[in-house]
Amino acid sequence: MARVRYNRLIDIFLGITCYSLQNHFRTTVKDMGQVETDEVYVGVDKGGSHYVVPIQAKGGNDKLNRVQIEQDIALCADKLPSLVCRPVGTQLMQSDQIALFEFVQDDDDIRIASEKHYRLVPPDAVTAEDLAKYAQRRQENV
Repeated sequence: MARVRYNRLIDIFLGITCYSLQNHFRTTVKDMGQVETDEVYVGVDKGGSHYVVPIQAKGGNDKLNRVQIEQDIALCADKLPSLVCRPVGTQLMQSDQIALFEFVQDDDDIRIASEKHYRLVPPDAVTAEDLAKYAQRRQENV
C-alpha cells in the first residue's frame, strides 16, 4: 500500500482527489459482525461529490475475494452512508507492477467496473519522447 499511496495511484485510477483516512481499519457492522479493510480513503471530485474508498490490498499468491468486497460495501453503508462507496482492490503483480480494480454492486452481484495496470519506473527512465506522447494523448482526449 505504501507504493500505491506514495504514487497517488488511487487518485489517478478513480479520477478524484483523495487521501488515506486510516489503514488496517477494523470495526463491526450491524448484522455482519467484525470486518476489516486494509485502508480507507476519502475523496472529492470536481463536482463536489464525496466518496469513501475502502481498499483491499493483495500481494504474492493472495487473491482478492468477493466476501471482502461485500464487507467493504457494508462497512461504507454502515459507517459513512452519506458518501458514495467506491471499493477498490489492489494486486501487486510484480515488484514494479500494480493492478487496480474498482468494484460495483448490482443487486446481489459484485462485478469489476474498471481495471488498470500501472508500472512504476524510476524518474530517469521517463524520456522526453515519453512525455511528448503523454501530452499528445491528453490533447486527443480533451
